[in-house]
Amino acid sequence: MLRFALLLALCVVVARAFWRVVDGIVEGMTGQPLHPRVPLTGVPMARDPVCGTFVVPGSAVTLVDGRTRLFFCSAACRDKYRTRVS
Repeated sequence: MLRFALLLALCVVVARAFWRVVDGIVEGMTGQPLHPRVPLTGVPMARDPVCGTFVVPGSAVTLVDGRTRLFFCSAACRDKYRTRVS
């Protein structure tokens, strides 16, 4: 039974390696990944001035300070900024 389990595990590892090689060859020939891992286009992001995290402006909490629009990750960070400025 142990030999069968080891043989099965070896077959799975060899099959996975074979398909990774085939995917690499196809990707190299076409120039396009078969399974893209990273989006091809980026998303513009803004930095939260309080905690420093990056946020997507479309879904961030905003505050207009004079002529500039500031983006925050949460209402708590926005409130901290307000207390610092005033």
